[in-house]
Amino acid sequence: MGIGPGKIKAARPEHKPPAWPSADLGSIHFGDGDSISGVNRINQRTFIKRTGQGLAGLTIAPVALAKPLGQAKTQAKPVATFSIAGFDPHTGDLGVAVQSKFFAVGSVVPWAKAGVGAIATQSYANVSYGPDGLELLAKGKSARETVETLTSADGNKQRRQLGIVDAKGNSASFTGSGCHSWAGHIEKPDFCAQGNILTGKEVVDAMASSFEQSQKQAKGGLCNWLVDALTAGQDAGGDSRGRQSAALLVVRKKGGYGGGNDRFIDLRVDDHKTPIVELRRLLQLHKNLFKRAHANPPKG
Repeated sequence: MGIGPGKIKAARPEHKPPAWPSADLGSIHFGDGDSISGVNRINQRTFIKRTGQGLAGLTIAPVALAKPLGQAKTQAKPVATFSIAGFDPHTGDLGVAVQSKFFAVGSVVPWAKAGVGAIATQSYANVSYGPDGLELLAKGKSARETVETLTSADGNKQRRQLGIVDAKGNSASFTGSGCHSWAGHIEKPDFCAQGNILTGKEVVDAMASSFEQSQKQAKGGLCNWLVDALTAGQDAGGDSRGRQSAALLVVRKKGGYGGGNDRFIDLRVDDHKTPIVELRRLLQLHKNLFKRAHANPPKG
């Protein structure tokens, strides 16, 4: 027979509390003038009663006792966000930029591998889309084929949002019907922009327009194009819940520290009032520190 919530009560002691152990209690205070050593001395019964009330707040709720340890599941929150995955055919750089009212969005959404592709997974994000998608792309699947393969095998695909661009500039996105409004995406050559829980369609439209304009101007490199697109999306309304975190990931063959990996730029703003502004500041620091790499990009 189960025990319903709120029915568990502490049993009243049926015996007289034992004598107080010998100890220096002069440092124990309760406020409101009560103290062990003060004029308003409290007795054992008052002390036990008051400490008992305080310790009661540490008891485990009956509902928590219903499940053995290790079986409780945390409720996943939607990674409500707007992102853009892009490719620069002139340098071969691939990357993702993202902003969200979600803590540390950079630890969830962006995935990329030089010479392979870039992936953004969000809205109750299935993080396996990242590594699994990159593996499919590496085996020769196009962005569209990869999106279809990933989502067709996912029983919760209607809650997902996904954007992929491959190393040939093909792009593909997916927005499940269960994503919170406003949710949608735009696919164009060399990039795709997607978002959910946005103020409206104008957010992804603004990102797309910004990226296309940056491509024509061909200034600053992919990293700037992506951050500029985020800025345009935020200026158009952004995440309807507000702002919290942002991230930028750009990969380049041997572009990481000492040429040891492909993580050319990996910047994260985990918790900030104006995360895109802070992300842009960090990008400028990166450009100042690694001037040669930015000034002499590879030819794609």
